[in-house]
Amino acid sequence: MDTPRDVVILGSTGSIGTQAVDVVRRNPERFRVVGVAAGGNDPAALAAQALELGVQTVAVTRAGAVEDLQLAFYAEAQKHGYNTGQFRLPEIIAGPDAAAELAGRECDVVLNGITGSIGLAPTLAALKAGRRLALANKESLIAGGQLVKAAAAPGQIVPVDSEHSALAQGLRGGTADEVRRLVLTASGGPFRDRHRDELAAVTPDEALAHPTWSMGPVITVNCATLVNKGLEVIETHLLFDLPFEAIDVVVHPQSIVHSMVEFVDGSTLAQASPPDMRIPIALALAWPERVPGAAPACDWTTASTWEFRPLDDAAFPAVSLAREAGVRGGLAPAVYNAANEEGVHAFLAGRLAFTGIVDTVGRILGEYGGGDAVSIEDVVATEAWARARALEIVGSEEGR
Repeated sequence: MDTPRDVVILGSTGSIGTQAVDVVRRNPERFRVVGVAAGGNDPAALAAQALELGVQTVAVTRAGAVEDLQLAFYAEAQKHGYNTGQFRLPEIIAGPDAAAELAGRECDVVLNGITGSIGLAPTLAALKAGRRLALANKESLIAGGQLVKAAAAPGQIVPVDSEHSALAQGLRGGTADEVRRLVLTASGGPFRDRHRDELAAVTPDEALAHPTWSMGPVITVNCATLVNKGLEVIETHLLFDLPFEAIDVVVHPQSIVHSMVEFVDGSTLAQASPPDMRIPIALALAWPERVPGAAPACDWTTASTWEFRPLDDAAFPAVSLAREAGVRGGLAPAVYNAANEEGVHAFLAGRLAFTGIVDTVGRILGEYGGGDAVSIEDVVATEAWARARALEIVGSEEGR
């Protein structure tokens, strides 16, 4: 890499975004951040990032955050001892379309670390502008799969999820015709040893105690229900164009092997590393090159045991339900994702049992008549229907 790549980070103050900033901070000769985007709820953190990185543009979704952000910039500049004349305020763009506008600006790589399907418009904007897309926002691919696939050129999307990054690395080891199946690994979450009848009484605090990863509340609950793995199965199909019957899930509690590629001759390539997201983030930003020292490697001088076990579909039906949604195609995956998000919010608020999350998703998918994503508006309307239906179901469950 002769010159630094210009990078835009969407969701820069979130978990993926802050780790991406760390990768950039330690590799200034490889990466230069030219724009960051966030919701605007933490203007101090956003201003600190922008000032440290020297970005040209800051985007905030919440238009009312502009004044707070400007004040935060001046406060941050004073911390660093800058006089007013020494400090250039970055361009600020604000509003619900700000992240999408930034994603289409001039750069080499757009890292989409936004949470939720609101990341769809920025994903499409980056693709249509011809930018390489480092995709951590799986919901945009799930909800708008048809739109994203139509907009993306071959190789334009590089996955950031540790599982899909592992698959992308493993697929370098053979041709497409040599691949028999892809195997996603799942930690199994905090309840991997429980049966279905032991899950109904799970509390939010228990569900938020993930044994391996530190993440936001929605994705942490998704890992506990294995909805996250269901979303990843759909994402795998969309990213790598393999049929669903060639995509498997295995429980691997240690979270060291991030996924595997099985070839037709019986050999399997597994990508292994400590559970540190800086490795797939760095690889996605530098793709197809690796970044030396992105994170510590496995310690092979210490004895360890890796365990693999089959998924209990009876206790955790989310994955098989996701397969059904994926096979139906169209906007069915968007229904799966939106209904689940409302179910998670209801569970965290104490209005729905843990098992009720996936049960609600299954019920709504059963009611959904089907449809294709011709535009973003189709996705938005379908998600709105799924969310409204989920709220109706949760309300009726509360009334019992």
